Amino acid sequence: MAHAIWSGAINFGLVTIPVKLQTAIRTSDLRFNFLHKKDEGRINNVRRCSVCDEEVAYTEIERGYEYEKGSYVTLSDEDFQRVNPEATQSVEIVQFVDLSEINPMYFDKPYYLEPEKRGRHAYALLREALRKENKVGIARVVIRSREHLAALKPNGDALVLELMHFADEIVDQSTLEFPSQEKPSDSEMKVAKMLIDTMSEPFDADRFHDKYREEVLAMIEARAAGKEAPKAKSKAPVRDNVVNLMDVLQKSLEASKKQRANGRGSEAKEEAKPKKTAARRKRSAA
Repeated sequence: MAHAIWSGAINFGLVTIPVKLQTAIRTSDLRFNFLHKKDEGRINNVRRCSVCDEEVAYTEIERGYEYEKGSYVTLSDEDFQRVNPEATQSVEIVQFVDLSEINPMYFDKPYYLEPEKRGRHAYALLREALRKENKVGIARVVIRSREHLAALKPNGDALVLELMHFADEIVDQSTLEFPSQEKPSDSEMKVAKMLIDTMSEPFDADRFHDKYREEVLAMIEARAAGKEAPKAKSKAPVRDNVVNLMDVLQKSLEASKKQRANGRGSEAKEEAKPKKTAARRKRSAA
């Protein structure tokens, strides 16, 4: 059973729903250590002062904010405690909005909200009301001593709390150059739509997986077993050096039609299923 980050409540109006905040994402990044090439000894990070060039113990380190070049304001643990938000362990809904009003770029990291037994009915009521009205709850929540803006959304049988970026964290796209005045021709648009149509199919998340991670793991396991590392798969075919957009669209459309006619979609799906490495088989057996 997953260990809850905290147990608290969803609050909206005078309604309180007891819940547990659970992690919804498992990362599978590969972690490597830096080793001395000569004897494979672990490399340690040394804290060294840029002024006196001495190694510094962790107890002698303080945190500072560089407010101008070379000038710092230092802060103690007590200073941070003074401004830490109160850990109320509650999801305080402050408003409800249409999901379509929120730019997906604001969404960041999801968590599951698992109801306590005594809150299951109210939990289901809120979930179904949000789904029927196509609304999300905008809430404030404190996680690990930091206050976050978050959206409360129905997801199947669950309510998901998705942390959001604040508005000032999103880069203003007007600071970049985009082709707002470009207008494709009717013929280009027609072929582009046909290409999209031939490549359209229902989304299946299980079809996609981290091929790079699997190939690195296979190489590691081969090396650990004293075997030759698997040969790299053939690289993607070199693309034609075609500069005419219409020609590129037509070639893409023909290739897509050929793949569909040959049933490559189902083959690719079968090939994309993750293969169990020895390490993964060992974990499954455990």
